[in-house]
Amino acid sequence: MEATIVLDIVKHYPVLLKEIISVITPQHGGTFIDCTFGQGGYTKEILKHQNTKVIGLDRDIDSKDIGKKIEEKFPDRFSFKNLKFSKLNNLKLKNQNIKGILFDLGYSLNQIKNPEKGLSFNSHGDLNMMMGLNDFSAKEVINNLEGKEIEKILKYFGDENDAKFISKNIVRDRQIKKINTQELVKIIEKSKRKKNYKVHSATKTFQALRIFVNKEISELINGLINSAKILKKDGVLAVVTFHSLEDKIVKYFFKSLSENKSISRYEPKVHQKKILFKMPVKKPIVASHKEVKNNPPSRSAKLRYLIKQEDNYEIESDILDKFSHLIEIENLGLKL
Repeated sequence: MEATIVLDIVKHYPVLLKEIISVITPQHGGTFIDCTFGQGGYTKEILKHQNTKVIGLDRDIDSKDIGKKIEEKFPDRFSFKNLKFSKLNNLKLKNQNIKGILFDLGYSLNQIKNPEKGLSFNSHGDLNMMMGLNDFSAKEVINNLEGKEIEKILKYFGDENDAKFISKNIVRDRQIKKINTQELVKIIEKSKRKKNYKVHSATKTFQALRIFVNKEISELINGLINSAKILKKDGVLAVVTFHSLEDKIVKYFFKSLSENKSISRYEPKVHQKKILFKMPVKKPIVASHKEVKNNPPSRSAKLRYLIKQEDNYEIESDILDKFSHLIEIENLGLKL
């Protein structure tokens, strides 16, 4: 997964900031949930508008210090929760006018560069990849799951064409010693049949492991479902994706809530499902040339959004069935 990038350690540049603010319209007030608080870029911008409140969520405990500073500045308008966004339905939101929920599904450069997290193939030491509130690490995955199981993870979560060769070499080499980050990179490089000099050989494998370790498929799906439920009328659900798999999930979910292609025009209206959301723009919003120039990883960012048309907690979507094969792969982690 690519990331919302911090171009230097001091200043953070959240992607598509102007576009997101124009979509969620905080100038009209209301409560917003920043499901991927990170370094607080979107939250700070929302709080510039009067009559707004923000609840910031992040599974990464490292975000807590930034959240604490904003809480001190806006004690009545901001609160931080060290919580996975799949659990946002656990928030106490009685009498809260939830007008916007936003997700930025990328990683910051601070997270990528943090050697303790072990997210990057440039890291040294143990394979970790845990973003917080995890059940297992990448080290446990690589050194304990069966070869066929690792192959599935790399193939479906990383779209890795050489998943079979990489997984076989992992199983062979781990019999000699435990595999760390740099040893895994070497295994991948010798397993690749074709070299791509534009993209690092380990990119897809590391993406797959990050997705698996952090259960990003079920996290995203449950986060989307719960967001759609708790939004109020005219509320906006906005999601920024960075790779094709997560964008496929968001696109499917948004279409399932805003369209109903299965309904026959001859079917009585009384049997037709009510469409609770509208999708004003079918195609994703992407970064401008100027933003891509200033922040190159934003080239992968895609913003999609929905608007809720009436208050209703019941949401109909077959998204869990649609992506059940990916959730089944995620569930291999139950063995660890």
